[in-house]
Amino acid sequence: MSIVTKTGDHGTTGLMYNHRVPKCHPRVEASGGIDELNTALGVARAAATYEKLRENLCAIQKELISVMGEIATLPEDAERYAKDGYPLVVPVMTARLENLVKEIEAQKISYQGWATPGANPRAAALDMARAICRRAERGVCALKEAGEPVNPEIIVYLNRLSDLLWLWARWSEHLTNTDGPNS
Repeated sequence: MSIVTKTGDHGTTGLMYNHRVPKCHPRVEASGGIDELNTALGVARAAATYEKLRENLCAIQKELISVMGEIATLPEDAERYAKDGYPLVVPVMTARLENLVKEIEAQKISYQGWATPGANPRAAALDMARAICRRAERGVCALKEAGEPVNPEIIVYLNRLSDLLWLWARWSEHLTNTDGPNS
């Protein structure tokens, strides 16, 4: 089967369970923002040389597939989505991010004021992913504000993820400045 289906040639795109909506629909905007975030995390993972960071970024990328799936499911199909066994975004996912934040904060890495992205390629990639994460979060909030039901844990998850990405970027800068292992 070819990637060229021509089904989107008239300005619509497919959601879960064969529903079609305009490509500018808030649900598509939100899902697209998360897809862009997943790609940015892939760039950050490719730039990272510290294996634990690479593993955590890959795990988060896999979780974002669940986020996109939920966002790409219309409210009338939410029960079917869950019944079909697709993973939902749940508090344990956010808690895992919070634990990673605590690990970085426990290292007492100092930072003052605003960060200026670009200290090294690894930190810059993480900062780019953070900024894209914030945009994805805004897209999900806009979907909710448009009156569409949204799992509230998705917003919490994205908010926590952006915090973690900011910390990882500062951590990466710190490791470079202290001649520690490259992040």
